[in-house]
Amino acid sequence: MAMFKMNLVMLCLCLLAFSTVASVTYDRKAIIIDGQRRILLSGSIHYPRSTPEMWPSLIQMAKDGGLDVIQTYVFWNGHEPSQGQFYFEGRYDLVQFIKIVQQAGLYVHLRIGPYACAEWNFGGFPVWLKYVPGIEFRTQNGPFKAKMQAFTKRIVNMMKAENLFQPQGGPIILSQIENEYGPVEYEIGTPGKLYTIWAAKMAVGLNTSVPWVMCKQDDAPDPVINTCNAFYCEDFVPDEPYKPKMFTELWSGWYTQFGGAVPYRPVEDIAFAVATFIQNGGSFVNYYMYHGGTNFGTSSGRFVATSYDYDAPIDEYGLAREPKYTHLKYLHNAIKLCEPALVSADPVVTTLGSQQEVHVFKASTGVCAAFLANYDTKLTVSLTFGGAQYELPPWSISILPDCANEAFNTAKVITPSFHARMTPISYFSWQSYTDETPNADDDSAFSSIGLYEQLNVTRDTTDYLWYMTDVVIDSNEEFLQTGNYPVLTVMSAGHALNVFINGQPEGIVYGSLDNPKLTYSQQVKLWAGVNRISLLSVAVGLQNVGLHFETWNEGVLGPVTLSGLNQGTRDLTWQTWSYQIGMKGEKLGLDTLSGSYSVEWTGGGLLSQNQPLTWYKTTFDAPAGTDPLALDMNTMGKGQVWVNGQSIGRHWPAYTAPSGNCGQCSYTGWFNETKCLSNCGQASQRWYHIPTSWLQPSGNYLVVFEEWGGDPSGISLVARRV
Repeated sequence: MAMFKMNLVMLCLCLLAFSTVASVTYDRKAIIIDGQRRILLSGSIHYPRSTPEMWPSLIQMAKDGGLDVIQTYVFWNGHEPSQGQFYFEGRYDLVQFIKIVQQAGLYVHLRIGPYACAEWNFGGFPVWLKYVPGIEFRTQNGPFKAKMQAFTKRIVNMMKAENLFQPQGGPIILSQIENEYGPVEYEIGTPGKLYTIWAAKMAVGLNTSVPWVMCKQDDAPDPVINTCNAFYCEDFVPDEPYKPKMFTELWSGWYTQFGGAVPYRPVEDIAFAVATFIQNGGSFVNYYMYHGGTNFGTSSGRFVATSYDYDAPIDEYGLAREPKYTHLKYLHNAIKLCEPALVSADPVVTTLGSQQEVHVFKASTGVCAAFLANYDTKLTVSLTFGGAQYELPPWSISILPDCANEAFNTAKVITPSFHARMTPISYFSWQSYTDETPNADDDSAFSSIGLYEQLNVTRDTTDYLWYMTDVVIDSNEEFLQTGNYPVLTVMSAGHALNVFINGQPEGIVYGSLDNPKLTYSQQVKLWAGVNRISLLSVAVGLQNVGLHFETWNEGVLGPVTLSGLNQGTRDLTWQTWSYQIGMKGEKLGLDTLSGSYSVEWTGGGLLSQNQPLTWYKTTFDAPAGTDPLALDMNTMGKGQVWVNGQSIGRHWPAYTAPSGNCGQCSYTGWFNETKCLSNCGQASQRWYHIPTSWLQPSGNYLVVFEEWGGDPSGISLVARRV
């Protein structure tokens, strides 16, 4: 009998252990974690867009703000910059990032993709992938699928080896394959459909034991969950009735492009978008972005600014943006109070007026939650519900976790608005070195007939490619007597172009996000005899979105012509051109302290100012205190910045936003990325984040490469203070 009782106890213990094994599943209502339906609030924080030293604070702020989940892409080109050579250190230490999330007690949604978009260079694809023989991106293509599967499998196996999936005791509860592929599939038809089926089957076959999602994919193959990305998703319906309603990208603002105004989104409207989604049965909401961060180095997509602030609840520097951060925290608290009713019942919707309605969730257990909605964009209304009166401002929703007491209204903001100030700390004493227009005889130069596509030559190892050719002018040319110089016309696929004639700057032209292609067409001063035309083609990030964007070009593709000669027009396109990859200063490593000793610098009265192709260097001590730091670059033109050998990114304050269309912006009514704008008529980006972890107490080495010309005496170190 004693043995029987012991066996019975052991059996019960085993059954108890089995019943509490970690698991993640789903049904039509919600993601189910360890047997419990959950309303999950999530925020995107991309690990390479901040530093490892910032990660703990950012993640803790997300937790304190009421989030359950951190969502991030995996950035293939950061992890495999050269084929077969992998990197998972520093800002790309994915495992460490996930472990910090776990230590904070939060979950992870890992968007492996491996296509990201994300306004990231080449959409996250490594450039070498473009040159795999026979490849076509994101379609039913053998070479692409083989490389995609290999990388996806590597990431999954890495997570498994570290026990990071939730059934292993880790924080990863969701994974994503592909990204916003539905519109591409629609365009390319059957090959796209077959690729979707393959990608889903491949991902599920990796046996992660957590659900996979596909965003913007209305035909996501079972068991993959299709999800919504937009400013609003209240009307989204999953492709199958047994899948939960998920909002994987609620855009908390929008990205800044060089040459554009800075978008922002009122917090009242963000809260409204969350509440409308939840009241219509949604159970997972992710803010894209919760912390946007910085596009360090050359990681940004085409014409995307170095700042990826995104008007997120946590700003680029890691500070709370108020009232956005705290108002959303109060929203999250109210939603969590409703969770027992939300996961147990379907809403009963009652119309109370022409633009008002109530959504009531009442479970069999008696728990009740109500959402009172006023969709009118102008009028405050008084609604009667349950025998009580509720005042609802325009375009707002009140949340009643007990169907009686208002815990939150999306438009009633009680948190003060704090505007961070950029406070100058110090200026710098500079030295300069002017780079050279290269010579065709340089050892690193090479020549060919005709014009080369830029990326095919540089492989994105630098933004810069020189195109050089000679033009012989006969002494009897009429323009030599009249001074009516010929017109040089250069057609380029983008993105910016500096023109030099016989080593002297002649002009600059540049494109934009919407129109990257450009044409230079100006008179140029030529002399009798041999003239050297030098064209510096400059890339500003690679395309990150679009149908077969891997086929898009950059650089001078022609035609290149010289008109106004005695003979009329001379076509220069198919004559001999010489090429030089990168700037001389790059090759010498002038961005590093050791490399700086390879050239002679000048300072004081000999300092170059307002001259193109100029390098500037200085040293400075780190200021006291813990304030986030930045450089005010408003007196400079265009180029790049480094501190202690680390690339802060591209600067381009000379590219200003158009005047107008900025000013007061109402939170009411449907939002889009052009509705609410700031910085009209000003630099798209003036301040450039310097992570304090990149600094040492003294002797910090700061380098600026200026492509156009600027006044370095106006550059200052500033602190961001609230």
